[in-house]
Amino acid sequence: MTAVLIFLDHAGASLAKSERELLSLAGSLGDVSVALAGDAEQTYLDGIGSYGVQECYRPEGDVTQVLVAGKAAFVTDAVRAAGADVVLLGNSYEAKEIAARAAIRLEAGVITDVVSLDDELTATKADFAGSYTVTCRVTTDVAVLTVKPNSFEAVEAGAPVSPREVRIPVDAEPAAAHITGRVDKPVSGRPELSEARVVVAGGRGVEGNFGPLEELADALGGAVGASRAATDAGWIEHSAQVGQTGKTVSPQLYVSVGISGAVQQRAGMQTSKVIVAINKDADSPIFEIADFGIVGDLFAVLPQATDEIRKRGL
Repeated sequence: MTAVLIFLDHAGASLAKSERELLSLAGSLGDVSVALAGDAEQTYLDGIGSYGVQECYRPEGDVTQVLVAGKAAFVTDAVRAAGADVVLLGNSYEAKEIAARAAIRLEAGVITDVVSLDDELTATKADFAGSYTVTCRVTTDVAVLTVKPNSFEAVEAGAPVSPREVRIPVDAEPAAAHITGRVDKPVSGRPELSEARVVVAGGRGVEGNFGPLEELADALGGAVGASRAATDAGWIEHSAQVGQTGKTVSPQLYVSVGISGAVQQRAGMQTSKVIVAINKDADSPIFEIADFGIVGDLFAVLPQATDEIRKRGL
């Protein structure tokens, strides 16, 4: 039976959707254990246990104050303690760096941006800025995989069970600088961009006005994203950037508004299940990959769409 270890960087009182997806995927592969970086409430631990997790590895000390170095060292030791064959992480920039650092220590192969995985651990992912969809497989004894949110179904949890806790010693001299300050990110009330089932993204065509996009996103219960041109212009924070040099998203619905659809931007969203493009230029490359396209003024189209969605209670 394959031994699977999931790294969870706890941030809430209950399991996030992406965490439930990882737990569901792991359960389909073999025996599951969890490496949990931070403190967690009992309800969170019960949630982990409800997915059949028997062991939860915790660090003896704080691994969150040294950027990713402490977390990578902790993951490495947890993999060895669990005898894991497969390591699963999320797909954030931080998770990818942790995966790379841990893989070097473990002499393991790494596959990032996984959107599909079969029983033989053959992964499907986009590559070369999204120009190709490739299948690949790790050939080392341990496989380290980062998984895109919304790529796997989160199955229903079972009865709450508290997994057995195993403490892992932490290196007292991590090779990284200490964090000297933090700034809290403003809370919008919208889902996190990489986990959202609906993303409404704007580009140069919004001309600095993201108001209509925010209203549509709120009507759909989605998140707001942007192209690099929009973030570089200062119209929206850089954490909202979708693309090759931004976040990679794979929602059920992606609404592209005023974005031309250059290859760098497409690399971050073309695995979306349904793509709707709104652009006044009928020759925009985004229409080549869109499932539905609207040629028109976004400032006329979006308010009508938002009003109709609210009328229908969608």
